[in-house]
Amino acid sequence: MPHCVILYTPNIETRTDVGALCRKLADTMLTIHDEAGKQVFPTGGTRVLAYPAAHYAVADGEEDYAFVYINVRMGAGRSAEVQQKAGDRLMEVVREHFAPLFAQELIGITLQIDESPGQVYDGKHSTLHPLFNK
Repeated sequence: MPHCVILYTPNIETRTDVGALCRKLADTMLTIHDEAGKQVFPTGGTRVLAYPAAHYAVADGEEDYAFVYINVRMGAGRSAEVQQKAGDRLMEVVREHFAPLFAQELIGITLQIDESPGQVYDGKHSTLHPLFNK
């Protein structure tokens, strides 16, 4: 179930490696554990996807502002402490990745973690989970 979706203004594509950010976030997600030592984001279910916005408007439009929205979705049942730890760790990775841009660009970043408690359907079909559940 864990997914991380990145939506961004395409004006950052020439100034940062979005693919590298995806890998860094996925690698970090795989290192986060709950209070019992269990992996919060299962390896076979961890996916990070990034999409440039085809159209966008940021702030007053006076400059070529950039924006990145990161949404992390995790299954229900994690404690508030684990959710906070996950958010802090992922935001640390994001801040480090974008540090060079922050030094010279006008950019905003939002990272949110959502939980999915009210699912009415959660169909899955995967050959990835068995690979990592040995």
